[in-house]
Amino acid sequence: MNISGKSAANSSIGSKRGIECEDEVDKKYRLFKQFDMVQDHSDHYFSDSVVAQAYEFKLLNLQPTSFWMSRVQREWKILQYNLPETIYVRAYEERMDILRALIVGPAGTPYHDGLFFFDIFFPPKYPDKPPKVHYHARGLRLNPNLYECGKVCLSLLNTWRGSGCERWNPLKSTILQVVVSIQALILNSRPYFNEPLTAWRSILPFTENLALAYNEHAFLLSCKSMCYTLRRPPMHFEDFVVWHFRKHGHGILHACRAYMNGAQIGSEINRAHNASVQGGNRCPSSFKESLEKSYEKLMIQFRVDCVECAEFVDQIMMRPPNYSPCCNFTMILMVLLVFAIIYVLFW
Repeated sequence: MNISGKSAANSSIGSKRGIECEDEVDKKYRLFKQFDMVQDHSDHYFSDSVVAQAYEFKLLNLQPTSFWMSRVQREWKILQYNLPETIYVRAYEERMDILRALIVGPAGTPYHDGLFFFDIFFPPKYPDKPPKVHYHARGLRLNPNLYECGKVCLSLLNTWRGSGCERWNPLKSTILQVVVSIQALILNSRPYFNEPLTAWRSILPFTENLALAYNEHAFLLSCKSMCYTLRRPPMHFEDFVVWHFRKHGHGILHACRAYMNGAQIGSEINRAHNASVQGGNRCPSSFKESLEKSYEKLMIQFRVDCVECAEFVDQIMMRPPNYSPCCNFTMILMVLLVFAIIYVLFW
């Protein structure tokens, strides 16, 4: 059997499929706006949840005032013309009181290339009261300020301690400031120090190892979040999710390999040599084992979404069978079984 010929044929078919898929994905992405108005809000956290009902205008017997409406429309205009390249927002035609924001994880952090979704609600007393923000956590606590339940702790939202300009100002604060603050202040390169109780320790040498370990933990959860997002992207962002991982899938997998080889989480990666430009340290075995599992899950999910992963598949196929402690344990059991059979047959 000509294995190499079969492999080449499969590669050719995969490449052709990838090109066709890429054309369609790029076509849809070109039509995707940074800010847009949409209709269906059925999957929005503040659409019909118990939390949302507590703030609904109808239940509170309130009608939107002209000032409230003009302020929300002003927020729309600010977002439409001032959003950074890595933040996208959707407003809803039938519900002026809600928004959805997508924030791309910043480079140089454990959240790089991840997609983070936030549902936003304008309360009846807005802007005297700050907006309500819910994070699509999917049960993952990947940051001290982003809870598993979706709570977002940020001074600008008055959900985190702060003073002066850090707090919500009805005359000056905007939704644009909120989403930019989440990206810059929460999804940062050293999230371990986001907590007030740990922030002061940043001057102590031993806390650096704790911060690095937290980054490893955060990246693992970010990888898991990527898989969840690919399987079930939030409504109105489906095309962007496919395009994003189509474009960045290779970079994410290269980063995983570099981290397994000792590169620091979030460091610049020399993809040609699969190593950190600044060099790397020894990778903790527990982190490496967990990342190997995440790496395979990501690769499988990327292939479903037309990301060409042949080089990464080859690496896994060439990996020694005893790469995992589980495999080592299995090998030991097999050897013991063989000796037991020999003992019974020939003793």
